[in-house]
Amino acid sequence: MNSPKYGLTAHVQKKLNFFNLDIALECPPGQTLVLVGPSGSGKTTVLRCLAGLERIDRGWIIFNGQCWNDCATTHHLSPRHRRLGFLSQDYTLFPHMNLKDNIQFVLPSGEDPMAYLEPMGIAHLGQKWPHQISGGERQRAALCQILARRPQLLLLDEPFSALDIENRTLLRELLLQEQQRSGLAIVQVTHDLAEALSGSGRVIALQQGKEAPDWLERQRTLLINDFSWLSHGHDRVVAAW
Repeated sequence: MNSPKYGLTAHVQKKLNFFNLDIALECPPGQTLVLVGPSGSGKTTVLRCLAGLERIDRGWIIFNGQCWNDCATTHHLSPRHRRLGFLSQDYTLFPHMNLKDNIQFVLPSGEDPMAYLEPMGIAHLGQKWPHQISGGERQRAALCQILARRPQLLLLDEPFSALDIENRTLLRELLLQEQQRSGLAIVQVTHDLAEALSGSGRVIALQQGKEAPDWLERQRTLLINDFSWLSHGHDRVVAAW
């Protein structure tokens, strides 16, 4: 088992209902690893294994030199002892607290939760309860809560799915700033191939639990063709107008 001293290295092997998940991952500090692929290919399961919410059957997970999982020795570090944040599609805010108190709950005493809400553009919602705001606002509030915990590894499952283009761009910039400031490593799952390829991180395609570079190349070609069609269509509309 060879691994770099810092960052994430993992070999995740797990038997699922219809196939065996078997994928090797590396993500250095301050970098982003993006997982793409068809629905049901094992992407979210990879995140849950990294978070310790599901156990791997074989392999290992090491972060910053600390062993989180090693099936050879049956070692499994509990999720609460892994310095990570996991933004799932459930937006796990405390329903009995307003947004400000949700952030305050995880902050050290004396820190201002508004310092997290303001950059996300939701400071004006600080007194609102989670059920009183939109899905995109809950998504941003959940990310505030996660960042307030100061994770070293951030796991994101479709983090921009409920956001418009303006807020999607805002969140990308904020996460990039956090990476530059703290060396945060990010593993992100998305179905948006254009989003995945627009960043500077490494992109891995998963299909039936295995890395699938051919699938990624096919999707890249389809995406280029779509952009070409849209561009030509736009030109025709402008000419007709």
